[in-house]
This record gives sequence, structure tokens and C-alpha cells, in this order.
Amino acid sequence: MAPKRSLIIVESPTKARTLRKMLDRRYTVMASMGHVKDLPKSQLGVDVENGFAPRYILIKGKAPIIKELRKEAKKTESIYLATDPDREGEAICWHLAEILRPVNGNIQRITFHELTKDAVLRALQSPREIDQNLVNAQQARRILDRLVGYNLSPLLWRKVRGGLSAGRVQSVAVRLICDREKEIENFVPQEYWTISALLAPALPSPASGSPPTFVARLIQRDGERIGSPTEEDVTVISREEEARAILAELEHVPFTVAGVRRKDQHRYPAPPFTTSTLQQEANRRFGFTATRTMAIAQQLYEGLDVGPEGTVGLITYMRTDSVRIAEEAQREIRQFIAERFGPEYVPPQPRQYRSRKGAQEAHEAIRPTSVRRTPELVKPYLKPDQYKLYKLIWERCVASQMSPAILDTLSVDITAGRYLFRATGSRVKFAGFTVLYREIPENGEEGARSTEEETWLPELSVGDHLLVIQFEPIQHFTQPPPRYTEASLVRALEERGIGRPSTYAPIIETIKQRGYVRVDQRRLVPTELGRLVNDLLVEHFPDIVDVGFTAAMEEQLDRIEEGQADWVEVVRSFYDPFSRVLRNAEERIEKMEMHAEEIGEPCPQCGKPLVRKHGRFGTFIACSGYPECTYTRPTGIGVTCPLCGGEIVERRSRKGRIFYGCANYPSCTFSSWDRPSGRRCPKCGNPMVFRRVRGQREVESCTNRACGYTEQPRKVAEVASGEHVAPTP
Repeated sequence: MAPKRSLIIVESPTKARTLRKMLDRRYTVMASMGHVKDLPKSQLGVDVENGFAPRYILIKGKAPIIKELRKEAKKTESIYLATDPDREGEAICWHLAEILRPVNGNIQRITFHELTKDAVLRALQSPREIDQNLVNAQQARRILDRLVGYNLSPLLWRKVRGGLSAGRVQSVAVRLICDREKEIENFVPQEYWTISALLAPALPSPASGSPPTFVARLIQRDGERIGSPTEEDVTVISREEEARAILAELEHVPFTVAGVRRKDQHRYPAPPFTTSTLQQEANRRFGFTATRTMAIAQQLYEGLDVGPEGTVGLITYMRTDSVRIAEEAQREIRQFIAERFGPEYVPPQPRQYRSRKGAQEAHEAIRPTSVRRTPELVKPYLKPDQYKLYKLIWERCVASQMSPAILDTLSVDITAGRYLFRATGSRVKFAGFTVLYREIPENGEEGARSTEEETWLPELSVGDHLLVIQFEPIQHFTQPPPRYTEASLVRALEERGIGRPSTYAPIIETIKQRGYVRVDQRRLVPTELGRLVNDLLVEHFPDIVDVGFTAAMEEQLDRIEEGQADWVEVVRSFYDPFSRVLRNAEERIEKMEMHAEEIGEPCPQCGKPLVRKHGRFGTFIACSGYPECTYTRPTGIGVTCPLCGGEIVERRSRKGRIFYGCANYPSCTFSSWDRPSGRRCPKCGNPMVFRRVRGQREVESCTNRACGYTEQPRKVAEVASGEHVAPTP
């Protein structure tokens, strides 16, 4: 008797190939190539009058795939639908089941969060029915997005220009970026001063030739805290005159140790990655866009050939908002840590992390499918970007189960008349998880502190008198909030409950492609078009771009998934007021024109004035006589070409990345990924460019790497020893 055969259907050919190598000949594995049905592109596809019933059609080009699936389904005893374990995957299963049920009704759903043989075999032993709540949640999101997009986008075409789009989530992301830009523009810097003192013990140790020095900072005056204008309940030293008056007063008072506190400080590892935290960290460390991160993670999940072991999925499912790790994986990781680093690096109990509210705890965090597949072991079989991301995921997951780092910290309070200074020092007592992994804080934003050894203090006791070597008053100015990076935008969306793990990358990619934002030094800057569209939506569709309203809709979608809400009622509660606002807006909004600014040059082809216009990919120069004259050129950046003296213009590569080149191309081939400064290197004479350096805002560097000349970024004025020092040029 011939063995019973089963058909397993997944989304991608890569995933199918991985499964074929794991399973025996009883299983035929085929790929649906993603969704097989969807709403029609050319029509709304939703019957608003009859319960918002969707009209799904077969996606163009899928007919041959469906034919092959039906042909194979007839020959097998049972069908297992094994698409991704999320709403999107459940919806694909639902459509496949509708198509295949007429030829084979024995259809079941299986899910696994990692592509390993054990996980797949366990899934085959516990199949289930398709979860209609998951399907309804995905269907509601799809219909809501269609109702918004297919009504708002044509409005923008008529009132602004063609090729634009609006969306229930993407428009909120644009609003966050535009609101941040307004904060920056309206920001008024406030001056303030800090005062530090370079001190030394009055009686140095006989063993030391010179007294050890340390720095203490002024923190109180008459018992009131001294800080910056951004802090609450503090006294601010706001003028140089006030700082000098304090310095004059301090010259005549003794400095005495008033208190010494020494303690151990524990620093705990971060949880393993979720989708959003992976995108954030990959952006900070490697400059990966969210889309690039997810594409590489997909490859690691679906399976790669790692030599003698064959093809295997290296990480668990990469679209998740859970920080949970399976008990079996925890045991394996703890055993590995003890073997690799020693038993003192294993905490007494497995470390558990709390996921954010609404997270799907049925999922796991992103982790390696086996901790034994170390990055070094698989490196020969991975591409450079695959290795970088796998190493990051592996290290973060292993570190999350390690013992905390312990710092030996020392804090010394020093009285000087009515003033109080404080000096702090710390050093690593036990490295803990930091032997393996350290978080990288975002440049310009508050992030995780480093556990690297800081300055230590000399041995001091209460009552010790100190020598003042010099005072260091420093001028500061409050800084505006930084522009969003892709990493910080993803974090902002997640913190506000907007979107889901699978939507962050498409949202960012869409608003870049539509020309609503541009990327400048890895920061997201709203274009004039983006601000125009945002202002229009804020004025006429306040709910659509309201952060709280959009987050509330996400909660409603979660309630549908949990079986606590009816998807039709959720859609109706949104659409009825939206349709009324839409009708009013259609009557009230007048045709808007993007301002075309003359640049004071005649067109080289027809002589009419050239103007600066705004297109899908940013600003460009064009003839005002269009369409009769079609002359265009990129916008210059105000810098001449170092090779031919022509104008340097901003261009885009085929992949959308900004670079800088000569307007006289192809006769002149000068190009640079970094923005030219227009200056020559004082050391070797080569062109200088602006580069971003981790931990600094921007440096001006020579393009000749062998030269290595770099000018540090502009700093605030420094005042030392009572003498004003100008900012570094």
C-alpha cells in the first residue's frame, strides 16, 4: 500500500525549498508566492451599502500557480496551510482554503515560529482550523486602509497634484515628522552655564609624585539644585556675568569633603529583539533602513545553506512584538553561557521580560533557532549583511539571559561655602552581559549608557580639605529636539500604538517614495510637498492624522483578533463620520498650487525664466515655459565642483540613495556620497566633505583617506581659568 501523501503550502519558494530538505517524500511542499487574492486595484472593491463586503479577485499572474496547487491537491490526502503565523498569513490561508476546498476538503492550518525540523514536525502533529478572528482582523485593516486611501488619494490628486497618496497610518507618520520640524523651527535656544572645578587632595599620598586630580560639578546653591532650563525645579545660571560672580565668590572659600558614598550598581541586559527594536538597532549600528533590515531577516528566517548541516532557518519569525523566549531555548542558552563564559555569568533564575501592552505572547522574540550556531560558525556561509544582522540577533538574545554588569560607583559631595559640588566615578567590578553585547545609543538622543570604565576618584574621607587647581565654567545652549531617524520614528510609532510589526518598514518606504520626506544625513526631513499635504489633512481630516485616534483604531483591530469586537461594526463606526467629513472637504478645499520660485536665470534652451519646482523626488530646476520647453536640471547645493568648477547638484541613485555630483556630467565625473563643503584640505589640498561620525553631530573631513585630516564639529564656548575662549572654528 502506497504511503499517504500530504501537501504543505507556504508563501515563498525559499521557505518551500527549506522545508523540502527537512521532510521526507510523504510531503509535497509548494509556494503560493504570497497572497493569491486581493481587492481590485482599479476599484474600491468594498460594498459600503451591504456590510462593507469585500470583493476579492484573483491577483494577476496567479492563475498558473493556482492551477498547479489544485492539481496537486487532488492527488494528496490532506493539505496543510503553513503560511506565516500572523494576521497576514492567516488571511492567505483563508483564501487558499476557499480555492482548494472544492477539490480537497481535508484542509488544516499549521504554524511554526522557526524553520527547524523539530518545530515543523511538532506543528504537523498539532494542526488546527483557520482562525477566523485573525482573518477578520486582517480583513478589517485592509478594508479600512482601502476606504481611506481610495477616497483621500483622489482628493489629493484633484486638489494638489497627481501621484499623491494618503493613508490611515502613513499620514500619521508624516504628521509626526512635520510636527517635529515645526518644533525645531520654533525652538528658541536658551543660554545657560555649568561650573566645574578641577580638584586635588590637600595631602597627596606619599607614594604619588603629584596629587591625583578629579573634576567636581556645581549642583546646588543654598540647598537649591542648579541645572539646565530643560529640567524642573532647578536654579539656572543663565548669564556669563552670573557665572563670573559665582567664580569670584568661590575663590575665597575652602573646599571640604562633606560626604562619601560607595555602592554597587547593577545594569541589566536589554530584552531580545522585537521587530521594532531590531529595526532601530540595525539602523543605529549599520545604517540599515527598516526595509533592508526586514529583507535580510526574512532570508535568515526562511533558511540558508550553512554547509554540512544543510539548509536551515537561522532565526525565529521576525515579525513579532513579544519579548518571550521559549523555555527549551532558555535552557539551551543558559547551558551555552555557562560553557562559554563560566557559571558566574548565568543568573540564578531564567530571565523573563514583560512585553508591551497588546503584544501577541503566542509569538516569541526574535532569536537564533539554535544558540550553538554561533556567528563565527555560520559566517563562511553568509553574505556580509546577513552575518551582521545574525550576529546582532544572536548576541542580543544570548546577552538577555546573562548576569547583570556590576559597577563599583563612588560619589563624593564637596562643600564650598553656600555651594555644593559633586564628583562621581565608576569602574567595572563584574562585566556580566557586557562581555558580549552593548547597546548603541542614538546620536543626539538619550540611550542606554555604556558600561565602559569611567573615571575613578582618589581615596577621600569626610572632612578632607581639597586644593582647587582651576575652575571650568562652560557656556551651553539648549538644543531643539532632533529630527527623526528611521529608528526613532519606528520607536515613536510603537510607543504610540500606531501600526503593527509588519507595517513599520512599508510605512517609511511609502512616505519616502511619495516625496513627503527626504533623508538628509540619515534624518527624515519633511519636504514642502509633505508639509502641504499634512497641513491640508490636519485642517480637514483631523481624526485621520490624529495620533490618539489612530492608536484607538489599532486597539479595535486587536479586539477583533481576540474575538471581542465585530469587524463590520468597527469599520462602520469609522466610515460613517469619515464619509461626512469627506463630502464637506470636497466642497471646501480649493485647488492648491505648489509655489514655483524663480531662481534668476534664463533657460539655456528658450530664454524664459528658470524656476524651482517640487517633484516626487524633491526639488529641481525647470523652465517656466513647460510644456513647450522641457528643460530640467537637479538643484544645486551652492558648492562648485573641485574638478571643473561647475555646480554640485544633489542626485539620487537607482535605489533612491542621495549622492552629490557635478551638473556637467557626463563630461565631468565628480561624485561623492558625502556632501561637499566647498573647501580644500589645508593639509593636502583635496576637497573636503561633511561626514557623520558616531558620537558627534558632524565633522568636516578630507576626501583623501590617507590624509585623514578632520576638523571637529563646532562646540560651545569654553571658559577656563577666568579667560573666555572662543568656539573652535
